[in-house]
Amino acid sequence: MKFTYKHTLYASYLGYITQAIINNLAPLLFLTFQKEFNISLESIGILIALNFGIQIITDILAAKFIDKIGYRISIVGAHILCLIGLVSMGILPYLFTNAYVGLVIAISINAVGGGLIEVLISPIVQALPGDEKESAMNMLHSFYCWGHVIVVLLTTIYFNVAGTENWIYLPMIWGIVPLFNMVLFLKVPLRILVEEEVRIPFKKLFAAQIFWMFIILMICAGASEQAMAQWASLFAESGLGVSKSMGNLLGTCAFAILMGTARVFYGIKGSKINMKKALVFSSILCVLSYLLAVFSTIPLVSLIGCALCGLSVGIMWPGVFSLSAKYYPKGGTVMFAVLALAGDVGCSAGPGLVGFVSNSVEKGKMIFSNSWFYSTNITEIGLKTGLLFVIIFPVIMLFSIISLNKKNVQISDSIPDIEKNLSN
Repeated sequence: MKFTYKHTLYASYLGYITQAIINNLAPLLFLTFQKEFNISLESIGILIALNFGIQIITDILAAKFIDKIGYRISIVGAHILCLIGLVSMGILPYLFTNAYVGLVIAISINAVGGGLIEVLISPIVQALPGDEKESAMNMLHSFYCWGHVIVVLLTTIYFNVAGTENWIYLPMIWGIVPLFNMVLFLKVPLRILVEEEVRIPFKKLFAAQIFWMFIILMICAGASEQAMAQWASLFAESGLGVSKSMGNLLGTCAFAILMGTARVFYGIKGSKINMKKALVFSSILCVLSYLLAVFSTIPLVSLIGCALCGLSVGIMWPGVFSLSAKYYPKGGTVMFAVLALAGDVGCSAGPGLVGFVSNSVEKGKMIFSNSWFYSTNITEIGLKTGLLFVIIFPVIMLFSIISLNKKNVQISDSIPDIEKNLSN
């Protein structure tokens, strides 16, 4: 069989589905971990932070070594690590006296693989032939959402058929996806995004003031998205008191579907959409959706707030990627690695903040009146308080985009500035 760049694109789609498995399978098991291994909310928050924290370290190292190692070896290695990590998740907790240690090791392995995938897939697609890069980027990132949906749906079906007590086989079954895609990436053609002689050096990229704005935007995008994505399932079950299946379908799954729908919409519209205005709208909607989830007295309406959050954050991550690629087309793999790093900082900070605040409320270190949330359930009050604090991230994104517009920096202005710096 002759493999073409279309197969490269399909492999990239599967790459983001693999990353969706890595980031979203464990949250569906959090309540199971909590009950079976007696793990606290704070410890679960640490697992989330560990996942994205290791991805941050991976992003940093990838920025320095990916171009030297090569795309193919790196992306194949990433899928091998994901396979090992998923298999380990079902085995290691029972091999250690402290099951939490086994979970930490498995999630750490997964995080390295997921971090490499995140750094590599965007530049691989950006390097493919064609002019509609913005559309391609949004469509690519939509597959992370569809992967999220598939993970939630099939995992829910598995639990209903096999029972949650047989969860240990589930990560191993999901390992089939990275195994298949590893083989695919061994065969498909790959292109280099930017040749080394014209690539913007790491230090020069950071010398551009506007690039720091993109870093802030990526942090906010990651935090706004993953705070809800990582905690929605447990929030629905423990906080709102709905069944696991109902919480997964109306909360986590609806979140992912609407996030994917937003990315497909912008993928189809492409350059016809003003990305800055779209990000302003998304930031405002994100704030409103968090407020709805937190302050509604009706569980179903709170779940609608969780779902609307998915719609609001849909274009944040790929939108910032697309804008930065327009401003700095010679950024290369280094630029995407730095942006992925910033996004992972947000992915760690957002869910970590929810876990820290929730645990502080439960232990009485932080007092929030139950009249704020019309509840006497301390777990619900804790989780809602944690989600309330996350609103700071879409608010910062909103004012950052407004500031970017006020600076009135044109794309054509930023490129000569960088090239001028290169000659100094």
